[in-house]
Amino acid sequence: MDLSADLRMASPPPGRVTLSDRRTRRSWEVELQPYRIAVFPVTQALYAEVTGARPSTSHGGRLPVEGVSWWDAVRFCNALSERTGLTPAYAVDGESADWDPAADGYRLPTEAEWEHACRAGTGGPHYGPLDEIAWYRGNSGEALHEVGGKRPNPWGLHDMLGNVWDWCWDVYDPEVYGGYRVLRGGGWFDEHWSLRASARRRSHPSYRVDDVGFRLARSGPPA
Repeated sequence: MDLSADLRMASPPPGRVTLSDRRTRRSWEVELQPYRIAVFPVTQALYAEVTGARPSTSHGGRLPVEGVSWWDAVRFCNALSERTGLTPAYAVDGESADWDPAADGYRLPTEAEWEHACRAGTGGPHYGPLDEIAWYRGNSGEALHEVGGKRPNPWGLHDMLGNVWDWCWDVYDPEVYGGYRVLRGGGWFDEHWSLRASARRRSHPSYRVDDVGFRLARSGPPA
């Protein structure tokens, strides 16, 4: 099966991004190292090809995979890296995962990388009119849709907002929520106010639900 399109990646230009949290009213700036990020969320076809598993509640090869935990996403990244001859980015030991930033393998984006890629040099909460760029509760028919069905952002990335939330590498707020991880982007069942480039959501890394998936990243400049 040719899944090269599902692995297509963009290389955002260098830059900085200011993250913010509405709950704590805190903001912080992150300077980004060179990275690549997938044009599409991981599809069900790609996930099944690598793992043999089909965890999603809605079925279709070009639908984004959902019903995957943060741990599932981390293990998928390592499995895909090994399959493609790359160095796995994560060392997983039970309920512990360490990331090697020097590894060339597939990984989850940091939330700073995710927001930088989502904004694609634009300002405001969206990179375009919401109905043109995202599947959400107002236009999805309360169902998942195939990746790439809406207009991409200026850097060519599809579904950065809507369709499924993306797991990110980061811990959300360890002092308050322990090991809960960051989710970004909004999903097909969310109201319009949840689909903002700056919106942060949290979840336990073992959590699986039908509007949460992930997209791939890699460290370094284009090969």
